[in-house]
Amino acid sequence: MLMGGVAASRFGLWMFDLAVIQQMQKMENAAEAVTVVQQDEEREVEGLGQPQNPPPPVRRRFIISLYVGYFLARWGARTWEFSVALYMIYLWPNSLLLAAIYGAIESGSTAIFGPIVGRWIEGMDYVKVLRLWLLCQNLSYIIAGGAVIKLLLDYHLKPRNIPVFATLVALTNVAGAIGVLSTLGGTILIERDWAVVMSEGHPPAVLTRMNSVIRGIDLSSKLLSPVITGLIISFVSLKASAITFAFWATITAWVEYWLFISVYSGVPAIAQSNERRILRSMTNPVEETDAPVSVSIVRGTEEGNPPRRTAMLKVFDRVSKSSFVGAWRVYIKQEVVLPGVSLALLFFNVLSFGTLMTATLQWEGIPTYIIGIGRGISATVGLAATVVYPLMQSRISTLRTGLWSFWSQWSCLLVCVGSIWVKRDNVASYMLMGGVAASRLGLWMFDLAVIQQMQDQVSESDRCVVGGVQNSLQSALDLMAYVLGIIVSNPKDFWILTIISFSTVTLAGLIYTVHLYRIRNHIFHFEKIPLLSKCLFKFILPSRGET
Repeated sequence: MLMGGVAASRFGLWMFDLAVIQQMQKMENAAEAVTVVQQDEEREVEGLGQPQNPPPPVRRRFIISLYVGYFLARWGARTWEFSVALYMIYLWPNSLLLAAIYGAIESGSTAIFGPIVGRWIEGMDYVKVLRLWLLCQNLSYIIAGGAVIKLLLDYHLKPRNIPVFATLVALTNVAGAIGVLSTLGGTILIERDWAVVMSEGHPPAVLTRMNSVIRGIDLSSKLLSPVITGLIISFVSLKASAITFAFWATITAWVEYWLFISVYSGVPAIAQSNERRILRSMTNPVEETDAPVSVSIVRGTEEGNPPRRTAMLKVFDRVSKSSFVGAWRVYIKQEVVLPGVSLALLFFNVLSFGTLMTATLQWEGIPTYIIGIGRGISATVGLAATVVYPLMQSRISTLRTGLWSFWSQWSCLLVCVGSIWVKRDNVASYMLMGGVAASRLGLWMFDLAVIQQMQDQVSESDRCVVGGVQNSLQSALDLMAYVLGIIVSNPKDFWILTIISFSTVTLAGLIYTVHLYRIRNHIFHFEKIPLLSKCLFKFILPSRGET
């Protein structure tokens, strides 16, 4: 039941995500027409809001190349995401400590460096971004996989040589964190930038479709990679899975680079966007240099004020002008900040097939291949969101699709909460897995809704920055969940994490509902519910007529 509730809740969550993303995309395109591409704006004015020369359709083979390259990249990331929990619970049985520490380091690095990664991507040439992304991601996963292989081959290393054991575990954590940061850069580039650029000038349905396909690719990787990895672990060995992962990261880096470079070379809109990025990166430093430094002279120091005050102000001034603080300022000014925060709150949550829940299920005796199949079913349910979301979004708008999708995934998570009071362990575990899997439909629709709102409402110049901060905020809350896992590290107490996670999800839903009410001044269209409308007409309206 717990698994079923979580799974069903994902449906609403990802519908909500899709809705927010589409609103952000619209704002990006509008701002770009005003501030960046003045000639395009003039042509739109002359043509009454429609460009005189719409861009030619992107050739199908370049879209397929983008999708295939993204699939290869996401497969490696999803495989590691699933496998690392099993490695950690194997190295330190009967405790979530190693798994929680790994998750905390991974999420903490993204929380700290996420905004910087976004600014870094915004100011760098596309080709350089591709090279660094693919090199760092695959090299990091190769190193992490090699360290895990050594730990698994020498299982008695911990009692015999603790310093070497700790060094290899630390190397795994650091390499994994770098790999996740690199994956973040690629995700921002493809999902938040290239998808928008390639769909510019085309009907909005084109962007909606690309978002759905990209999300479907990610969910397909999340569906298939755990199943295959679980089969390898269950019927071959844990060591074989680590060797397979390292081999995959080695051979796919070159294929991914070739595919993405072909897209860059074959789609003129991407090259034009790259030129605008380079131009902005050349002009922004000049503007910052011309800005006066307000703390260079502090009035009153000659009257006896301590010089340390001036130094403190200089440090504060430098911090306030840093890339990290600047990125957060850009993010807070966005109209979609509340949907972004509500989406981020969902990451303070262990009700997913993540590291902590996977390790807990393994501790409870659920076979590895069953966990992999459960994760695959969860991803399959989430895949349905890529089909349902465009249908709902075209009928009730992106904003309202996010509302319905969120509360549908919240309803499914009630099954996970109910599993706490089930005394039979296996039944409770399967309830947990079923709830999580069922919630995926709403979860991924919510995710798509939020992302699309961001794509619609964030300008091109801020697109990567906002994406970096959003991922940083999500990782910060994910870090809090892992810290909570470190504090409550006994798998027997997983019910405590379940209650806290459900409470956080509820808070996220209230925040998004407030945002919708602030925009629309109402929450539901009660008159559009046939049964309710009939009751109102029969009982309320006649009474008014009689009086």
